[in-house]
Amino acid sequence: MQNIETETALKHYQQALLHNPKDLDAQIMCGNLCIELGRFEEAAGYFRRIVRLLKNNMSAINALCFALQSLGNLAHQNGYFIQAEASFAEAITYLPNNAIFWYNLGNAQRELGQIQKAAASFKQSIKLDPNDADVHNNLGNILRELGQLDKAILCYETALQLNPNLHHALAHLVHQRQHICDWVGNQSITLEKQIKQLCDLVNTKSSAQVSPFAFVAMPNTTMLEQKKCASNYANTAFSHLLDLRKKLNFQHKKTAKTKLKIGYLSADFRLHPLAFLITELIENHDKTQFETFAYSYGANDKTLARKRLEKAFDHFNDITLMNDANAATKIAQDNIDILVDLTGYTQNSRTGLVVLKPAPISVNWLGFPGSMGEIKDELAGKPLFDYIIADKTIAPNTADFSEKVLYLPCYQPNNSQRPIGESSAKTSHHLPENAFVFCCFNQSFKITAEVFAVWMRILKQTPNSVLWLLDCNQWASTNLQMAAKNAGVDNNRLIFAPRTSIENHIARHAHADLFLDTLPYNAHTTASDALFMCLPVLTCIGDTFASRVAASLLERANLPELIMHSLHEYEQKALELAQNAEKLTLIKQKLDVSQLFDAAQFACDLEQQYRHIWKQQAI
Repeated sequence: MQNIETETALKHYQQALLHNPKDLDAQIMCGNLCIELGRFEEAAGYFRRIVRLLKNNMSAINALCFALQSLGNLAHQNGYFIQAEASFAEAITYLPNNAIFWYNLGNAQRELGQIQKAAASFKQSIKLDPNDADVHNNLGNILRELGQLDKAILCYETALQLNPNLHHALAHLVHQRQHICDWVGNQSITLEKQIKQLCDLVNTKSSAQVSPFAFVAMPNTTMLEQKKCASNYANTAFSHLLDLRKKLNFQHKKTAKTKLKIGYLSADFRLHPLAFLITELIENHDKTQFETFAYSYGANDKTLARKRLEKAFDHFNDITLMNDANAATKIAQDNIDILVDLTGYTQNSRTGLVVLKPAPISVNWLGFPGSMGEIKDELAGKPLFDYIIADKTIAPNTADFSEKVLYLPCYQPNNSQRPIGESSAKTSHHLPENAFVFCCFNQSFKITAEVFAVWMRILKQTPNSVLWLLDCNQWASTNLQMAAKNAGVDNNRLIFAPRTSIENHIARHAHADLFLDTLPYNAHTTASDALFMCLPVLTCIGDTFASRVAASLLERANLPELIMHSLHEYEQKALELAQNAEKLTLIKQKLDVSQLFDAAQFACDLEQQYRHIWKQQAI
């Protein structure tokens, strides 16, 4: 009733303006009534005219900026980031010292991929108001993306000093400390203590928004805690989409079909590890029974890997500039039967699309190593996804997942071929000619203090050996060298492999003798890379999804004897293989990757599961 009255009043004043366009009072009333009705763009139009008439009148300027701020917030919430950016930028022209406007502008710019501009906006916001913890946190996120990890960590620490209850800042801080292998800290605040704090938050405070991806990488977290963390995150990040889901109200036909439409959702259809896992799978789908759709929301890097993926799918859709409502509507209009999210809770995720239920069946696979959790719909918690794809090694206990588990012989697909560069001399990689080369090309955040201590004991007991690691960032390399020195190992025995092209990275595996895996976050695609080059991978199996992937790959590659069940066994096996060339040779001879890299057979196994789950729910 109140809206009807407001609409009537607005029409009255609009009529007055038709008779007298210079009626200032009518202009003001029209602007205020549009604000009341939530029509912020119209309100801004009225207030702009008032500001042009009254020049520096602060009441008029404040009214205009309020309308622009409201318009920007609404646009951001609905995924219209270009409009949000324009609104906040315009507000800043009138009130350049408003810290909130700069903060909101930075958020919109980050969503648009304008990282440098976002950093500048956040810095200006902090200059105007240095006590806003959220701005420090968001600047930390930007600096992290720019590779300035030391400055990002300082931002997170500042944010937590200002607001100790900013839980996502603590999660970011811990994860970046893992990236730089800072296990002790400068103020006796150990990584272990901060991880324990996050575990307590996950278990006791459902509103704590802790990054699920960061959490699965943290030592001493259980599958139950990881599932709870995912559920907590889903409810804090996506609850606002439930009303939109009701409004969109997609209706799905669940009838028997001879040809299923499969949608694959990802930010990484480009030169990315994902391309070396799924490209041949997509190419090998049975086109007579399956129609494949890509929904890409990541950057188009215009590489051959991207072009091959575009050709592999029957339909390749770039939804980068679509907001969630429009992208979900596109998926629904395509009549997708099974929507497979290949990104999950990893960088640039758009899992919110799955919340909107644009397809009758949703599947969590490959991108995120764990359950995506549950989201509260009205009174009950319901799985965010219907299914998760795994295998018996990775998921021996279905209770660890909110989703129903679909079992494959091995959960990880692989192309039958990887690009291999030209071979080069061992010394060109700064490796001693006659040394035994242990290697681990996992990202630095996977290296824990406990595993590194084992590596140092292995090096001590094999004097003619080196450890070859990926040079992820300068801080990690420095901290690892210091840790080696503190363990009594010459830090020159740590050799760091620089970033290079994928083909040259694959080729250099030929110079390593044994790949030493990490725990609790195993080598995933990096393990496949090593096995592809016939490099044995020694792993220690854990209790979580992320800690069992290498074991799954080794089972498929016919090397279960390289799966250890404790770090003591792992250490002893590494020494045994390094000190016994004949045993290592036998291991290499036994290595069989024919099944692991059989994309055609993988496609058949996966399609069988797709048909099974559709048949189960079809009327």
